[in-house]
Amino acid sequence: MSELKKDTVAENTAEVKTKTDDDKAAKTEKTEKPKKDKKKGGFKNFLKSRKARHGSIAAAIVAIVIALVIVLNIVVSLLVGRFPNMVLDFTKESSFALENDTIDYVSHIDKDITITVLTTEEKFEGSGAYYIQANKLLEKMESASNGKIKLNYIDLSSNPSISQKYADADWSKNSNMMIVECGDQYRVLTIDDCFEYDKDYYSQYGTYYVTSSLVEQAVVTAILNVTTEDKVVVDMITGNQEQDSTAIKTLLQNNAYQVNDVSLATGDLDEDAKFAILYAPSVDLDESTVEKISKWLDNDGKYGRNLIFIPTENNVDTPNIDSLLNEWGMQVNPGYVYETSTDRLVSNSSPYIFTVDYTDYYTTGLKNPNIPVVTLFARSVTLSDSSVSHALLTTSTSAGIYPTDADDTWNYKNGITGENINVAAEGVKSNTDNASSKVVVFGSYSMFTSDIMSYNSFNNSGYFMNMINTLADKDDAGITIEGKSMQNAELGITDATTKNTLFVIFVIVVPVAVLVTGIVMWLRRRNK
Repeated sequence: MSELKKDTVAENTAEVKTKTDDDKAAKTEKTEKPKKDKKKGGFKNFLKSRKARHGSIAAAIVAIVIALVIVLNIVVSLLVGRFPNMVLDFTKESSFALENDTIDYVSHIDKDITITVLTTEEKFEGSGAYYIQANKLLEKMESASNGKIKLNYIDLSSNPSISQKYADADWSKNSNMMIVECGDQYRVLTIDDCFEYDKDYYSQYGTYYVTSSLVEQAVVTAILNVTTEDKVVVDMITGNQEQDSTAIKTLLQNNAYQVNDVSLATGDLDEDAKFAILYAPSVDLDESTVEKISKWLDNDGKYGRNLIFIPTENNVDTPNIDSLLNEWGMQVNPGYVYETSTDRLVSNSSPYIFTVDYTDYYTTGLKNPNIPVVTLFARSVTLSDSSVSHALLTTSTSAGIYPTDADDTWNYKNGITGENINVAAEGVKSNTDNASSKVVVFGSYSMFTSDIMSYNSFNNSGYFMNMINTLADKDDAGITIEGKSMQNAELGITDATTKNTLFVIFVIVVPVAVLVTGIVMWLRRRNK
């Protein structure tokens, strides 16, 4: 019985073993068969796999993003070409942005203006970074003018006959850049008008090394001139060893005034002139010249004329000029005005260069009355008859006058009276029809030099032009635009709010977003 069981167990064990071996062989056969199929159809299987599906989606997304970027770039380029003002300017000096004054002026032009650049656009921009900047500013002027300004490019070398049309321009020099015209009036702008450049570099190498752009100011000034039909006449009185008055002449001409030089020794002031300027004469006028000026101001009792007198710094003996001023209630005194209030001084090195206060005259219309006028080595102007005259610009009560005969024992405290000192004043005479003639006296000629009037931190040119425009009954104020330099590479962002916003975005938000995105993608891939 026991042996029978053993035999049965052995037989069963053998059968199980045989079956197990058969199962292993079958599994081996099944395992090897897919390998053979994978070799034949591996790529098709890969395309059906999950990895391939995810990879295809990623590739499609990348392709779509690239296509969108290309399309967006094309659309933006077309829009910028059509609307130049869409270009954002982040340069420190806003080198590619128009001044607000320019935008306001060109947007209110009511006449058709043509600006013709005397070369092709490609050659113009190919001349350097400042020319690219100039072209962008011109395009923005055209865009802001509501269709009143048209910008053209004409290759002068291919169209030499253009010089015959504009015969008043100097075509002997190769410096004419563009022509601004309105109807029959035109103005040709040269490189000197449009750019500041290193003149020493030019004289040495014969090429222009541009340091600043004046294109915006030059074009706006030209537009103002060609759109003004009846220019107000200003006579500059000459023949008395005057100081250089180029800066005042240029300022007036840029604001569409007709400036003439008139010698009273041989002629008279123009009957149609509304202004006469006697700028820092080094000698006294003779009696006949003073008589001519007085007669011109009286205008046969009709008045309506204005004299501006600016004395020289030197205390010249001028009894005839003094007599004329006395008739208008004013007197220019010897000595130099100085300031002891440190918050008025432009430089601690000189008490004779300081800012002054406005009175109630000629401040209406100032673009920025918060910007002060600065005076240099001024002579005081006393009101000898306050019923006829009044002050225009005054010092603080801490100012004094340094006498011309002061010796070593003189103390600056002795010159301080505790009262405001006038450095500019005006005398007025009127008739029964309320027409008036005026004599304006500024105590310093240095305050109207080109260096001082070029500073936008001072209001000298703005105040002078506002006074002139007011006396001439002109509505348009003087246009003063700062030159644009491209030397600085920083972003032109100065306010704290914008700085903090950009800091948070680019230093905190963007890096954190990139970091979080990377961590999330890494965790997802790791858990697959």
